Amino acid sequence: MDKRTCITDLILNVFIKVIDRFSKNLGVYNMKNKIMIAETERLILRRYKKEDVQDLYEYLSDKEVVTYEPYKPLTFDETKENLEWRISTDEMIAVELKDSHKMIGNVYMGKRDCEALEMGYVFNRNYWGYGYATESCKALIQQAFSNGVHRIYAECDPNNNSSWKLLESLGFQREAHFRKNVYFWKDESENAIWKDTYIYAKLNDAI
Repeated sequence: MDKRTCITDLILNVFIKVIDRFSKNLGVYNMKNKIMIAETERLILRRYKKEDVQDLYEYLSDKEVVTYEPYKPLTFDETKENLEWRISTDEMIAVELKDSHKMIGNVYMGKRDCEALEMGYVFNRNYWGYGYATESCKALIQQAFSNGVHRIYAECDPNNNSSWKLLESLGFQREAHFRKNVYFWKDESENAIWKDTYIYAKLNDAI
């Protein structure tokens, strides 16, 4: 091995170490081809991968799960297409059970202006009531605030009691109640089916 090769290898090793340290500072870890964002006692919060398609279809095809979402239950082909988008973005975070490695839902952390994030969540109905949404959201909120995010907010339908009660349990405050401000669907006469919206937010007290 000549001197030039040794120097090249040294530079490469230093570069890898720098990238690894930078990734860890952001709270991003490589775990056997899974990009992990955070870890809790029971959950792994990570990026989506192609192997998630069946688990994703299981809850996005469930009418009850998507009742308050701006889309209808998805077919398997639609789920595959949707998964491609999830894989391509860093705003959609998959929630995986540590014990079984089943992907049971997702948390959305969308980047907004003024150092803010918009949060949302959708979970497989078979795993409701076990505190998984609370556990995953709490970890991601803590991580976001430690990274300097100023405000996290969420929008939800007032009829979705479980959603806004979850937000309140996480320390979010209701900031607004918009009356009939949005619609996702139209009726048989092509009239908009208007919906109300609650706005909840939580501020970073450390800033």
